[in-house]
Amino acid sequence: MNMRWRVATSVIFLLFGAVLGAWTARVPAVKHDLGLSDRALSIALLGLAAGAITGMQLSGRLVDRFGARAVLLPAALAEGVLLVPTAYVPGMLALALALFVFGVGHGMLNIAMNAEALVVQRAWGRPIISSFHAVYSIGGLLGAAIGGLFASAAVSARVTFLCVGATVVLVAAVALHTIHSAPSQPALEVTETPAGPLRGVVALGLLAFCVLVGEGAAADWSAVYLRDNLHAGAGTAAVGYAAFAGAMTAGRLVGDRFVARWGAVRVVQASGLLATVGLGGALLVGEPWAAAIGWGCFGLGLSCIAPQVFSVAGDRNPGQEGRALARVVGLGYAGFLAGPLLIGLASGPVGLPGALAVPVLLAAAVAGSARILRTPARVVS
Repeated sequence: MNMRWRVATSVIFLLFGAVLGAWTARVPAVKHDLGLSDRALSIALLGLAAGAITGMQLSGRLVDRFGARAVLLPAALAEGVLLVPTAYVPGMLALALALFVFGVGHGMLNIAMNAEALVVQRAWGRPIISSFHAVYSIGGLLGAAIGGLFASAAVSARVTFLCVGATVVLVAAVALHTIHSAPSQPALEVTETPAGPLRGVVALGLLAFCVLVGEGAAADWSAVYLRDNLHAGAGTAAVGYAAFAGAMTAGRLVGDRFVARWGAVRVVQASGLLATVGLGGALLVGEPWAAAIGWGCFGLGLSCIAPQVFSVAGDRNPGQEGRALARVVGLGYAGFLAGPLLIGLASGPVGLPGALAVPVLLAAAVAGSARILRTPARVVS
């Protein structure tokens, strides 16, 4: 039963990534259908960010009060349903509102599925948290591919989201049935919330912030760096992010084995150093081939850090896992949003290669701060 439980929880991570990937792939179509300027679209997208952060904090409290599964059921089904209205709105303000509502559901699912993953990990008896995040990464690639196929076939964003949303609801319903049939694990799933402050969430949240700044930088600036600064062709420029995303997925698929053998602290130290040396060296070399390798090393280095940070946040705060995850994941998400902006601002006075030193230095800071992950409250090493 534990294997079916793990697979079903992994499916939720897959769907979470697929929905976000499909949305991202069809953003240009939504923008075109509404006749939005870049500025208007940016304002509307703030609704998604605000909704996600709101949903995370709400979900954290509900998970602590009712258990992860009680929140997972409506949030997973809502993920498919709430995607659809974003393609049926008449203008920018309505889009911002639809994205806010979608973001609330998306943020709630983020915390609930991570909380459930920690329950599965404890029942499993060894580290498996990175594998869930690997499936999320695969889901993102799958969703983006599906969205791209619909776009290349000239299918509207409305039809795309209807098809994706309906599929998500159906698949999620099957996965949720399996999850709710798994052992209830009452001592792990629902506990009385103890009095007292959350332990270590600020420090852990800052680690997550540093890591997600790097992920945001890769998503928004890797191709720009290769194209504009290294004068690579459009196809070659895309290799940078492809190397980053592929290496990150691969790292998450094998990361649990390294954590089981050497522990989270050593793995995060080594990972942070790999990310620092990989991208830092590539920036110094300044050649397209080096940039592709550097972004790949950066993705591989960052791949397992956030899952370990989330795991420690939950283990360190028994009975308050939901709120701990909400704050740590929320700070990480803020880094993902702020990272591209910080690099864009810094690129003015120092140039983009100099600005990309920011995520390099933050990766080094993570490696130097990895001892924060040591905690006697952890159930798995």
